[in-house]
Amino acid sequence: MNRPRILLIGGVLAACFAARAQDAASNSSDARWSIHFQATSIGQHHGSFASPYSGENSLPGYGESRVSLTATMFLSYRLNSWTEIVFDPEIAGGRGFGQVTGIAGFTNGEIPRVAAAVPTLYVARGFVRNTWGFGAETELQEDEANQLKGRVPVRRFTLITGRFSITDFFDNNTYSHDPRGQFMNWALMSNGAWDYPADTRGYTVGTVAELTMRTWSLRGAAVLEPTVANGGTFDTRVAKDRGIAVEWERRYAPWKRHGAVRLLGYLNRERAGTFREAVAMAGGAPADLGPTRRPGTKKYGFGVNLEQEIARDLGVFARYGWNDGKTEAWAFTQIDRSLSGGIAIPGRLWKRAGDVVGAAAVRNYLSGDDRRFLAAGGVGFIIGDGRLNYAPETIAETYYACHVLRDWTVTLDYQWVSNPAYNRDRGPVPVGSLRLHWER
Repeated sequence: MNRPRILLIGGVLAACFAARAQDAASNSSDARWSIHFQATSIGQHHGSFASPYSGENSLPGYGESRVSLTATMFLSYRLNSWTEIVFDPEIAGGRGFGQVTGIAGFTNGEIPRVAAAVPTLYVARGFVRNTWGFGAETELQEDEANQLKGRVPVRRFTLITGRFSITDFFDNNTYSHDPRGQFMNWALMSNGAWDYPADTRGYTVGTVAELTMRTWSLRGAAVLEPTVANGGTFDTRVAKDRGIAVEWERRYAPWKRHGAVRLLGYLNRERAGTFREAVAMAGGAPADLGPTRRPGTKKYGFGVNLEQEIARDLGVFARYGWNDGKTEAWAFTQIDRSLSGGIAIPGRLWKRAGDVVGAAAVRNYLSGDDRRFLAAGGVGFIIGDGRLNYAPETIAETYYACHVLRDWTVTLDYQWVSNPAYNRDRGPVPVGSLRLHWER
């Protein structure tokens, strides 16, 4: 089979089955369509901090205040008993600290690295989802954003094709995955060492296939990479450049308390540069990745993701991520190793049902090649101080999410960033945040 057709297989199958489907077997209790909304605004401020020198992608040493905004409409429609269409128009605007530079584990998961602060309308998601069941046993699926209420087979195969964020389906975690309601830091909302394929706004195009059984799931994806590092357009030369991810998820319930472990592996091929080669070519000048970029450059890694409910709604989580650290970050952020963990505590313990308190910490590391590149004056798309006195980047975050009205949540958040951009000479950086979130 011709490789460029790999990402189109799901779409062709979806179209064929939709055209031939007879919906007589559809359960009358299944919702035909759904519409949901969300709007989130995050205001952040960081104070001044020690900054004896700075480079092209350093966080400014003076205080900054920034605001971000996103608003999304989630539309789902059931074509027949096994085919659904999802379409999400979205508006995003605002700026991050230092043009979203200077911290590898950036502090606002809602802010993309875009040039304009003016709110812009775009399509976040647009995909077809086909589900085929094995056996007659079903379970109830609740009405949620991009999820229709209805009965679904307990054992099923799902194929998704179109535009989406790959983190919609991979590296999920009940307690730490959503910057609109949980932890805001990039390295806590996802595995920091997974350079997941995405454009500037965090979305990609491709196919996800998932086999779900009663206690486990196996999913895989083949998606497009951006044409340039953290760019807004996709490289369609999938024979050379593409992102592949595989994840196995095991669900369990010791003492009737929900838990899960997820094992992730990935291989990216992209037109990326190589740290060691860039340093060797520098000859005393600042290292430059540009001359080393070649199509098909490999980047690979793995991740471990754990969650465990301790008491009702009270849970803990942990993640570990690793990548080979030989090539530049291409889509997410410049982290080669990441270890994180935390806890979420429900407000019902103090008679505030709906409130949540969270506390977590993350420690990010660079590979030896990456360190030498930055020490030689190199600059990635998100960090680069012109020199480097290396130390792991350590971040602590705590938040209180207060459910003030039926559809509204107000969150106070505080983050402490030590060694921003892995530089012992700069920081620490205190960051305070106020988040307003509405959803229906």
